[in-house]
Amino acid sequence: MNKSYWLLLTWSIAVTFSLINPLQTFATDSKPQAQPSPQQKLVRHSVSTEQTATAPELARLGEWPVGVSTVKLINPKQLSTADFTSLVDRSLTVEIWYPSTAKRPKNVASYSDETRSGKPFTIQGSAYRDIGFSEKTSKFPLLVMSHGYTGYRTMMYYLGEHLASHGYVVASIDHTDSTNADVNFSENAGSGFPSTLYNRARDQQFVLNALTQSASKFSAIIKPDSAAILGYSMGGYGALNTVGGCYDFSADALVALGFPTELASSLAPAFNTCSAAQNKTDDRWKAMIAFAPWGGEQGVHKPESLAKVEIPSLVVGGDYDDISGFENGIEKLYQQIGAKQKYLMVYENARHNIVAHPAPEAAFGNDLDIGHYYEPSWSSETIAQINKHMVRAFLDCHVKGLENACDYLPQRETAAQIKQADGKLTKPWPGFADRWGLGLRFLRGDSTIEKRSD
Repeated sequence: MNKSYWLLLTWSIAVTFSLINPLQTFATDSKPQAQPSPQQKLVRHSVSTEQTATAPELARLGEWPVGVSTVKLINPKQLSTADFTSLVDRSLTVEIWYPSTAKRPKNVASYSDETRSGKPFTIQGSAYRDIGFSEKTSKFPLLVMSHGYTGYRTMMYYLGEHLASHGYVVASIDHTDSTNADVNFSENAGSGFPSTLYNRARDQQFVLNALTQSASKFSAIIKPDSAAILGYSMGGYGALNTVGGCYDFSADALVALGFPTELASSLAPAFNTCSAAQNKTDDRWKAMIAFAPWGGEQGVHKPESLAKVEIPSLVVGGDYDDISGFENGIEKLYQQIGAKQKYLMVYENARHNIVAHPAPEAAFGNDLDIGHYYEPSWSSETIAQINKHMVRAFLDCHVKGLENACDYLPQRETAAQIKQADGKLTKPWPGFADRWGLGLRFLRGDSTIEKRSD
């Protein structure tokens, strides 16, 4: 593809992306180039690790001390989405949380990144940077986490820390071309979208492969045949493909996403892969979690391929999601998944921001930034505690095979407790504090949620 075609492609996608993504209508400042001042680096708004009276039971921190390390992985000779012709080495930065046998040091880790408009921030964590682990200890399941467009590897850090404290190794990817730092929203918001569409599932599979090879020091503590994938938004789009779904991009679909008509037909075959572009789905994937998965409204996943996805699957969404859509997006994808053990948890009156850590102070300056974190009707802290509980219950049940964990997956659809004739409330969802479960629904199998009256 020559340079003029590529310029046309990126311009076209940027224009269309502004139409399909409501966040693009918000004003933003241009990206600052200066390094953050000490005042800007103040640590703000971390997720509490203390068990409050209102938090669900499985949100409690585990017994393992948690280490965290940042690693660089190189996937050699990958197709360049700058021209869809040349091959390049694709570099990925990955944050890894892991159970440790070392003593807890005094200093805990913090995580630095930037908002979509380029404002730097630092979030306080509870893990310990680069503390050791014993290769003689038990081996643990691996969870690969994948952010949305745009995002960053520590966007769901609280899940990484929490699950590592309960005996998981968690690897969260910075998807190159798709991070807040990579994309300048004020100049070209869609610049990383072709790479996101093409590379997302490939990145997820590559990280599983890389971390379980003997060359990785983490292979010493990872169960090589016991992995799960958790994706948010475009991460969920990729996760559905990674575990066996197939993309179904027609030329018309690519044109609708902003690709020039004269290129769409030739590019469609490059996107239309199954199982992260492998010959078959990797059987090491034991479970899949998709938060607000994108692609249902656009019809980019083949329904017949999703019907063949058999591993346990948890889908989470807000019933007012205006990015991925709910009835024709998230819920539709859930219904198309063929797994017998599948679940849909719904945050009522929520939009798209149902898994990121609470907004840092730097994000409150404009709509573009705060729109990456804020939910009008929900506290981010409450969402985080619920996510920690439910994700752990699902993984403990279907990856570790702990039968008592399965009991925490609700049987009753609504979390609301109803006042009975004798004045007593019905029981709360398993593990939820009495009177503190509200605004949630949980579906199993082929159940459908009652349509909204509006």
